[in-house]
Amino acid sequence: MNGLRAVIEEEIRERGPIPFSGYMESCLYHPQFGYYSRSAEQFGKAGDFYTSSDVHAVFGRLLVRQFDEMWQALGSPDHIVIKELGAGRGLFAQDVMDWAEKKSPDFLRALQYELVEQSPALRQRIAATLQRRFESGQVTFGSLEQSDDCPVIVFANEFFDAIPVEVVSASGSLRIDARDGRFVESWAATSPEESEYLDRYSAPPEQGERLEVGLQSQELMSTAIGFERGFVVVVDYGYTRQEQLAGRHRGTIKAIRRHAVSGSPYEAPGEQDITADVNFTALEAAVEQQGFRAEKLVTQSQFLMGIGEDTQFADAFEDCRLPQERAKVALQLKHLVTPAGMGESFHVLVASKGVAEEKTASLSGLSFGKRNLRARS
Repeated sequence: MNGLRAVIEEEIRERGPIPFSGYMESCLYHPQFGYYSRSAEQFGKAGDFYTSSDVHAVFGRLLVRQFDEMWQALGSPDHIVIKELGAGRGLFAQDVMDWAEKKSPDFLRALQYELVEQSPALRQRIAATLQRRFESGQVTFGSLEQSDDCPVIVFANEFFDAIPVEVVSASGSLRIDARDGRFVESWAATSPEESEYLDRYSAPPEQGERLEVGLQSQELMSTAIGFERGFVVVVDYGYTRQEQLAGRHRGTIKAIRRHAVSGSPYEAPGEQDITADVNFTALEAAVEQQGFRAEKLVTQSQFLMGIGEDTQFADAFEDCRLPQERAKVALQLKHLVTPAGMGESFHVLVASKGVAEEKTASLSGLSFGKRNLRARS
C-alpha cells in the first residue's frame, strides 16, 4: 500500500473525515511521504512541472533589475533582505545572486537573501547549489517571520498555488473519508470563516460546482509581511473576484504528474503535485490589512516586458556567442512572455509599504507601455 495513503487513512480512523485542506497538506508536505518532501525530482523536463527559473536564467536576471529599483526606491539602504517563499531548488536565488554580482554590485553588498523552504530534500539541494553563498553568510535559510527591522522584499513565485485550500460547494465544505481502500467525499456545514471568505473575495457556489477557499494563504501572507518598509512580489497563475463572478476559475484543483494533469487528487497521494489557482483579490486584501498598498495586477508578460524593454532584453542574450544560442534563448524568453507560454496565464501582484506611491508606480515592471505613452504626450 502507498505509505501516505496508510497514514491518511489512520488519521481518518482517529479523527473522522478530514477537510480537503488537511488531505492536501499531507499529500504535499508530510515530512516522510509528502510530494515536496521526497528526494525525487519534481522540477524541469524530467519532473512533473516547470517553473520560470527552469526555463532560463533570464527570469532571475530581469528580477535583479526590479529588485535593484526597489532597493533604490527605498533610499538604497545599507541592508535589505530578499525573503523568497518556496525556494525550490534554489535556481532563482542562484540566478539573482550571480547576476547581481555582475551587474548590480552596490545592491548585492546591501543584500541578505533568506530562503524559506520547509522540504528537507529541497533544503539539501539548495545548500549544495548555493554552497559558496551560504559559506559567505549572504544566503541563509529563514522563516516566514521577520527577525529585524531592515527593509524587506518578499518574493513568491508559484508558492501560493501549492498552499492547501478548503473546497466548498452548495452542499457545504468538503470532507475526505476512507472506505474499502478508497478515499470518498462527503460534506459538512460551511464554517463562518469560509462563508466570510466567499462573501468578500470569491462568489457563491452554484449548484454542482466547487470553489476553493484560501484561508491558509491569507494567514501565510499576513505572517510573511510583518515589516514596516519594503515590497511584496507574488507571481502565480490565478484570478480576481470579478473573474469568478463572471463564471470563470471555478473548481481549479489540479493534480499534476509528468507534465500532465492527472485525473484525480486522490490517486497516488504524495506522488503527484496538487495545486489550486490563486485568488489575487484575497491576497490583495491580506497585504492591505497589513498596511501595504497593492498596485494594479499585471500579467507576467507585462511585468517582464516592462523590465526588459529599455535594454531590449540584453540580459537574456548577453552570454550568447553563436546564432544558434540566440535562437534558443529567444524561444525560452518567448515561453516566459507570450500568451502561448506563461505570459498571460501568470499574474504579478506588487505591493509596497513605507515607499512613496509615485516611486512604486514608476517601477519598470509596472510601467510597460506607459513610458511610450508619456513620451508621445
